[in-house]
Amino acid sequence: MPNRTPSGEGRRLNTTPLPTALRPSPESRGEARAIPRGATADLSAPRGGAAPAAQRAITLQFDDNALLPLLYGEHDRNLARIEVRLGVRLGSRGNRLTITGAPERTDVAEAALGALWRRLQKGEHVGSAEVEAAMRMAEGVQDADPRLPLQDTPAIRTRKGAIAPRTPAQAAYIDMLARHEMVFGIGPAGTGKTYLAVAQGVALLQAGRVDRIVLSRPAVEAGEKLGYLPGDLKEKVDPYLRPLYDALHDMMPAEQLTRRMAAGEIEVAPLAFMRGRTLAHCYAILDEAQNTTAAQMKMFLTRMGEGSRMVVTGDPTQVDLPPGTKSGLVEALQVLHGVEGIAVARFAEQDVVRHPLVARIVSAYGRADEAARHGGRGRGHAVGGQALGSQGLERDGTEK
Repeated sequence: MPNRTPSGEGRRLNTTPLPTALRPSPESRGEARAIPRGATADLSAPRGGAAPAAQRAITLQFDDNALLPLLYGEHDRNLARIEVRLGVRLGSRGNRLTITGAPERTDVAEAALGALWRRLQKGEHVGSAEVEAAMRMAEGVQDADPRLPLQDTPAIRTRKGAIAPRTPAQAAYIDMLARHEMVFGIGPAGTGKTYLAVAQGVALLQAGRVDRIVLSRPAVEAGEKLGYLPGDLKEKVDPYLRPLYDALHDMMPAEQLTRRMAAGEIEVAPLAFMRGRTLAHCYAILDEAQNTTAAQMKMFLTRMGEGSRMVVTGDPTQVDLPPGTKSGLVEALQVLHGVEGIAVARFAEQDVVRHPLVARIVSAYGRADEAARHGGRGRGHAVGGQALGSQGLERDGTEK
């Protein structure tokens, strides 16, 4: 249960959007919010003084006290995280929770808390990562006016459980993976491009909708020469493909993965081995595609056979090709723009779901690149005389 003050009043915290399965509080005063949200708006002044101008208080009442400690987190940690992120106050008392703050921020907090409450009702875990994801989703829903309501966001279902989007961009990406035969996922590191693509492939394989998965990467060293690696061919290329193996291990039990790889149902191979093949009834993923040449990219895309799907992921700002070599990914985005059947999902630094510091690092590098371009000293590779930054494409793949 949340910590209590000696006077009996609940501590006040900044909070995020609140659960949908909540019951309106009979004691709430003021106008009621939509019942589907499960909350009642209390526009009266909070205890202890009048509310500042342009502020609003919403009181929510939960109908399952056993889930409240899981929602609040140990020592109210989840609520404190919401408080800091959204700049609202939260007051808890019994099974009631009051959010006070600017109207738009209380809406975000209510939506986020609603998403977390629904997770708990389904028996799913709620931790710091889930709290951050709920806030990102709620903020995206408010800012972007997306096609899908927060409670209807798509998920990828594997036998190890459902993998839900953590940002609106991920929700759009998952929707594209389900609807299109070829999808490009473009954006900075840590946005889930490859992880979600692998998850979709595993889901289709386990459902019998494809016969196999082929995962590929160009074997390009990231800015340093590794020399001649020891071992047979598999041992030489495995270090380049390790991120794909890591994603697979997250999606299915180890023994099932070993069995499927031995049977050829899952293949992880360097891009050089794709030439001359036809990938029929297959789910193919090309990762780190920014490190392909134009010829390699064309070669991979034309391997597509009957009943196949392809996903290409990469970050045009992290090209490790020799100086003067044009990235095949950048060229493909230009050449294939507007081609029917191809979708492009664009991620930005606010979609990074790794450690929060990663998003700030990506943003700092983006600002440095922008300053360098304006000064005529662009970092990285240029496209038609202008460097392609992380914001170079819209989420639908059109150039700004």
